[in-house]
Amino acid sequence: MEIGVGTGRFAVPLKIKIGVEPSKRMGKIARKRGVFVLKGTAENLPLKDESFDFALMVTTICFVDDPERALKEAYRILKKGGYLIVGIVDRESFLGREYEKNKEKSVFYKNARFFSTEELMDLMRKAGFEEFKVVQTLFKHPSELSEIEPVKEGYGEGAFVVIRGTKK
Repeated sequence: MEIGVGTGRFAVPLKIKIGVEPSKRMGKIARKRGVFVLKGTAENLPLKDESFDFALMVTTICFVDDPERALKEAYRILKKGGYLIVGIVDRESFLGREYEKNKEKSVFYKNARFFSTEELMDLMRKAGFEEFKVVQTLFKHPSELSEIEPVKEGYGEGAFVVIRGTKK
């Protein structure tokens, strides 16, 4: 399932069938794309305890009011051994610094709270997640891309970082 499914942009190609979304407008688009959308927020997921094998959050954590609560909710809905996969633009990256510097001018990122990879892993640890796997991509500025960039283990080079934490 995807937390903050939005329009289903990531859920559909990843074959994720269930999403939670607070925006009625975006949820409607995701429904048209075949996603079953529940109205709700990351901090108060309308889902049963231990009901999913994995949950995905792509940039969602940057827009929630209470990131710690959102991560605890993700932990709650996952089965033991389940994964939370979180994708972020790392605040410490070239793109994260650019977004942070110019966010007041951006309609999309104006209210975003960017995290470093370390900060986010610390929050995930506090929520109970363990055994992290981290990968990165987006080594060039998006305006310079002419092909899909590789995915590399770790963080510190790529602007887009994906962290997978396990519920033990």
